[in-house]
Parts: sequence; structure tokens; C-alpha cells
Amino acid sequence: MKRKNQHHFDSPTNRIGKFRLQNKTVLIPEMNRIAAHLIAATFRSFGSNARVLKTYHGLDLGKQYTSGKECFPCQVTLGDILLFLKTEQEKLGAAFDPENYLYFLPESDGPCRFGMYNKFQRMVLDSFPGLDRVKIVSITAKDGYSLEGVIEPDRLLDFRKASYIAVVVADIMERLLWRIRPYETRKGITDEFMEKSMRHMESIFETHAVANDFHRILTELEEITRNGKTLIDPAIPTKPLIGIVGEIFLRMHVQSNQDVIRVLERHGAEVVNSSLAEWVNYITYGQLRENRINFRLSLKQLNFGRLKQHLQKMIGFGGDLFYQEMRQKQFYNRATRLIDFEHDHKVGHLEKLLEKEDIFTFDVTTETCLSIAAILQFVKEGYNGVVNVYPFTCMPGMTTSAIVKPVLNRMRVPYLDTPYDGSFQPGRETALRTFMHQVTQHFQRHGRKGIIQQRAA
Repeated sequence: MKRKNQHHFDSPTNRIGKFRLQNKTVLIPEMNRIAAHLIAATFRSFGSNARVLKTYHGLDLGKQYTSGKECFPCQVTLGDILLFLKTEQEKLGAAFDPENYLYFLPESDGPCRFGMYNKFQRMVLDSFPGLDRVKIVSITAKDGYSLEGVIEPDRLLDFRKASYIAVVVADIMERLLWRIRPYETRKGITDEFMEKSMRHMESIFETHAVANDFHRILTELEEITRNGKTLIDPAIPTKPLIGIVGEIFLRMHVQSNQDVIRVLERHGAEVVNSSLAEWVNYITYGQLRENRINFRLSLKQLNFGRLKQHLQKMIGFGGDLFYQEMRQKQFYNRATRLIDFEHDHKVGHLEKLLEKEDIFTFDVTTETCLSIAAILQFVKEGYNGVVNVYPFTCMPGMTTSAIVKPVLNRMRVPYLDTPYDGSFQPGRETALRTFMHQVTQHFQRHGRKGIIQQRAA
């Protein structure tokens, strides 16, 4: 691909936004492997041709067209989309039509560079002949990731429900993976089982998501859980438990974080990563919280027009959050009835925990408030250590580190920062080994509390 020295100043306005997906190929970046494939299957169930982008193979391209000052996930996702489009151009030749593709890249607001990914990547795509016609579909946290304008109005609610269930099921399947793999009867059998299970669940979503047939999806999830449990060797003793928090892309994208969960498992740990649904719930909760604050302000100002607007939004986002947490609890309950692993954190509980400890606030957005609160909750639940995963120079990640380090030092709970930028740091293995030694000592002194004690009984 050859670049052109030409920029369109209307590009962010006209070629980033909400575009209808009919008769287009929707390109979905892979952040969390299972979630990406289930969400793509949900899109296909509703009639869109969705594909998950092959990931991390285009990293050299991503770095070639960035300066190194960008957030690392921006380099990864840019490389993914450039490699795909380059490959398609070479394969299709004159038949390649950029307007047939929509690049799905959500955004967030607040003090985080994530909100600028799609603007910057738009500029890069515009610098290649023809690729300025590849539109970027961007849903935003500002309206709770509303899909209005992307999905037909009469199917919007059904799609939102199905896509959320896809996220929850992916979270549960990952927790099942982390629960089984440290205790597997044969090395590699868990990965084989989960890959097969993901493909099966992908076909289930593609067939049944459009009808919101969650009973069928739940039944299939139960069967996967039941079969997965048989892969656990009961003779292997319980291992120390580590919780992972941090920037959502880095902690979920195994290539970017150099498969840190598997590394920790290799050193003798069982690991639980913060979920994707936690972030979705947090966005909905944040909209409810913001409109609740604005409602009180409008009431004090006797501004009845805005009062009505904020009340309507409170009811809408409140209903969304209630539905999300209800469905999430339903699916987790059915899975944990068969095998014991940790339920997800409720966002409202995390905010109350921060208020009680008085060390941070939800008034400051992005992952920082979630990470700090989740760390405190992990400690309360008897985890033996915490790892903070984030891109190199990430402000929310460094803020989390600055606040929780002294707190966990006082509590004598092992803590490790693992920033990533695509390079292999020579001291990383030593840091992980040292951390695991501390985790093992903590486990020997304190064991694992709460639900984990049931496992040893």
C-alpha cells in the first residue's frame, strides 16, 4: 500500500460515526478472543457479515504508521486493520471495494487516549488511496454505547440484549478456562476444549441470538461447564489465587500482555481477570449516576425541562443496568451451580467500597476507579496477590499504581505492575518470579478465604 499526502478535514465528521450495517462486512478487532467471536456471531445472526480481524500479525505495520507516543492498543488495532485491508487488496485486486467494509471501533470519553483511537486511525486510513472510503463505526460511552443508527430501530433492543449476553457468556467461558487450566488432567487439554467450545458457542449465537433464545444459549453453556469440570484433576492441590486489573484491552489481549495469565499459571498460580461485562455495566452505571447528579442539580435550579430529561434518562439507564445485572447473575448462577468460580463484581458495590475507603472516587472516570475498587474487593475475598496490567505511560494505570501500592504494602498483600509496549523487558521474568514467591508465602500464611475455602473442604 502506498500512502498519499492528502488529508480530508471533514473525515472525522463524515466517516466516523454510526452507520447502518446492512450489506456491509463489519470488521471487529480482537481484544478478548471469545467475546470478539461471539459478538461477531451476534452481528451475523442479525444479518450483518461480521468478521474478527486477525490480530497482532500486523504490529509492524501499526508501529510503522505511529510515532510510539500512542497508547499501545492503538498500535495493535491499527496494525490489525491495515494488514487486513492490505491483504484484501492483494487478494481481490480490482474487485476490492473499500465501501464494502465498516471498521467497528468503539470509543470512551474521559482522561484516556482510547477516545482518540478512531480519529487517529481515520487519518492514517485517509493517507492511503481508496481507504478513505472505509468508514469507521464508532459507538461511544457518552450515550452508554447506544447502537441507535447502527441497527434497525425495530431490532435495536433485541440486538442490545443479545450482544450483552454474548459478553457475559464469553466472561464465564474465560473464567471456566482459568478455573480448569491450572488443574487440568493433561497439559493442553483445556485450551483444546475451550477452542472447540468457543466455535460451538459461536454457531449457537449465530443461529439463536436473533430470536433472543437465551434459554438455548444457557443450556449450551451449562453443557460446556459440565464437560469442562471433568478435565480437572482432583489430586492437584489448591493453588494461590491472583486477581488481574488494569486497562481493558491490555489485560484481555493475550498477545499484547505476553500471555501473563499463562505465565502466572506456569509459576503455580490460579488467576482471575476482571471481566468485560464489568466495563459494560460500569458505562451504564456511569450514565445513570451522571443523570442522577444532574437531576438533583436541575431540581435545585427549578429547571423543570432538564429535570424531565434527566428523569427519563435515569429510568432508561436504570432499566438497562437492572436487566444487565439480572441476566449476568442468572448466567453465573447456572454455571457456578456446576463448578465453583468467582462471580463478577457489581459496579455499585465497587463505588461504595471506594467511598468507604476514601482513597478515590467515581467522579474521575476510566478504568482507574474500577481497578482500585476491584483490588480492594480482591483483597477482601482472600486473593493472595494482584497484578495491574496496562500500556506503558497509561495515565489510568499509573494512577492506580500510585494509589494502591502503599495501601497493599500496609495490608501485606503482594502487588505487581506490568506495563507493556510490545517489547520484552529483560527484568520481567525476575519480577514475576519474585512476585510469585511473595504470593506463595501469602498463601502459606493465610490460605484462601471466602468461597475458595469450599474447594479445599
